[in-house]
Amino acid sequence: MLKSFKTEINPTEEQSIKINKTIGTCRYIYNFYIAHNKELYENGEKFMSGKSFSVWLNNEYLPNNPDKMWIKEVSSKSIKKSMEDAYVAFKRFFMHKSKFPRFKKKGKSDVKMYFVKNNKTDCLTERHRIKIPTLGWVRLKEKGYIPTSKDGFNVRSGTISCKAGRYYISVLVDMPNTDNVQYNNFGIGIDLGLKNLAICSDGSVFQSINKTFNVRKVEKILKREQRKLSRKVMSIKKGESTQKNFVKQKLKVQKLHQRLNNIRTDYLNKTIHSIVKTKPSFIVIEDLNVSGIMKNRHLSKAVAQQKFFEFKTKLISKCKENNIELRVVDRFYPSSKLCHKCGNVKRDLKLSDRTYRCDKCGYVEDRDINASLNLRDAKTYTIIQ
Repeated sequence: MLKSFKTEINPTEEQSIKINKTIGTCRYIYNFYIAHNKELYENGEKFMSGKSFSVWLNNEYLPNNPDKMWIKEVSSKSIKKSMEDAYVAFKRFFMHKSKFPRFKKKGKSDVKMYFVKNNKTDCLTERHRIKIPTLGWVRLKEKGYIPTSKDGFNVRSGTISCKAGRYYISVLVDMPNTDNVQYNNFGIGIDLGLKNLAICSDGSVFQSINKTFNVRKVEKILKREQRKLSRKVMSIKKGESTQKNFVKQKLKVQKLHQRLNNIRTDYLNKTIHSIVKTKPSFIVIEDLNVSGIMKNRHLSKAVAQQKFFEFKTKLISKCKENNIELRVVDRFYPSSKLCHKCGNVKRDLKLSDRTYRCDKCGYVEDRDINASLNLRDAKTYTIIQ
């Protein structure tokens, strides 16, 4: 079984320059592939796949354009991976599953440096460092998190990304299967919300991290720093400020955004771990229409901060890792309006009604607890894992 591990690294100045150069080249190749195929499409010529584009680039384009030979100075595996990503983006477009591939912008798009294990000496891991092709040994900030090669674990491949001036590595490691784990004979229904992140049918409630003191403190600082950045943008247009001050302030804002993102992601990971460690036989969640909810301008910010989509993605991965059955109930299932005791549907239930009171049998329960119980006992569902 392959499991991913992501942690922060502490590269040297020379390694940082090489990482930035590789990421910049990968972004250029991705955009070049899209632009080239777009030109072929407009001229009525045949679409060029990733493999044929690689052959054309190395045998025709670069020999005729010696000023572009700097493309050869970085890892060839990273270059080929960026071509494959662009090819997949085109395939999705042709299958009508996404929009036309967009160009990746410098400083905004999440472009990564890809590496793969080519021989035995590549991708070796120790407690405090990892050996990466073309970079050598790179120090890890979190010691002992990635399994070491001495214990028999092998790193297949990985990526390096840069966010707000900090570098992160994500690796795929071969892990033994956990088939002999004993699970309890009960299920858990999870109702996601804005007031509380997750309300479980076993009575456990995970509050929203966005209402805590630490998050509000960082948001207050972020608001102040964004105003400073806005003033520097205005002064740049007037010619009263230098570009260096703008870049420094922009990095400050990026670091605060990254800090907020790390706090929320860490809370999601801990919440999912707390749910899964009870070892239920199955977990039931609701198929929320997150993109539809985001169109509501009154709720869009709160929904984005709760990270419902990331919660679902991480829960799927965790259930797959622990062999727990994950059930997804249809979004039109009336989990909040349905009485858990008698099955009566309360049509006039308002969003402001936080306590569910059944008009038929007199059942009284917290609205979210009632919804989680109904999700747990739902008869119609789709099994994802």
